[in-house]
Amino acid sequence: MSWHLFAVFFASTFFISATPGPNMLLAFQYGLNYGVKRTLWTLAGLSLGLFILLLSTLLGLDVISRQSPWLLTVIKVVGATYLIYLGVTSWRDSASDSSLMNDANALSTEVNKELTAATEMADKPMPRSLSSAAVKAPPREWLLFRTGMWVSLSNPKAILFFAAFFPKFINFSAPLWPQYIMLTCGLFLSETIWQLIYTIGGKKLAGWLDVGARLAWLNRGCGVIFILIAAALLAEVLNGFMA
Repeated sequence: MSWHLFAVFFASTFFISATPGPNMLLAFQYGLNYGVKRTLWTLAGLSLGLFILLLSTLLGLDVISRQSPWLLTVIKVVGATYLIYLGVTSWRDSASDSSLMNDANALSTEVNKELTAATEMADKPMPRSLSSAAVKAPPREWLLFRTGMWVSLSNPKAILFFAAFFPKFINFSAPLWPQYIMLTCGLFLSETIWQLIYTIGGKKLAGWLDVGARLAWLNRGCGVIFILIAAALLAEVLNGFMA
């Protein structure tokens, strides 16, 4: 894999990772509720779940490329179709009716209410017998880790997305595992950066995206990336038939 192709891959995944999906919303929620330090356990769980899904996809592509090359062509066509669908859906999504950002805003409002209620309760005298029960203990580290992992694994669409997205950046006539390692590192770097951004400054980021048409343009940019990669995949398939 050339560094130019890797740069295109990383720029694409970095832009796509910025959209508030389930993993980012969980980082956003736990960052608000439990703080950055404890949420790092959740981010580790999210990363492990994502790695399991990605490894499953890459192993499948590896077997298919060696044993059934024709099926790889079918995957590219189906993947291109799926990316076109994602592109159109992302383009049509707007900041005003985005369900993901609505969830984030509702979550932010709920957390603010809880913080306000906790502050008011702290200002009132409280019997000693009730003081310990009124404090909500944060979950244990293992529970935070497990929650992140299962949220990541509960998104089977990720496998479909990986199977549709990755073939464009893989040269199946060259050694595959060095390319897999490069692509995996690039994906995890972009995902980790955005997970930390949502954890540390998720509330501010949600507010910034909700102003004007910023989220709409972010979605449209992702839509354009999906469609361009789909077009490149279809062109690659056509060139293979014409060769």
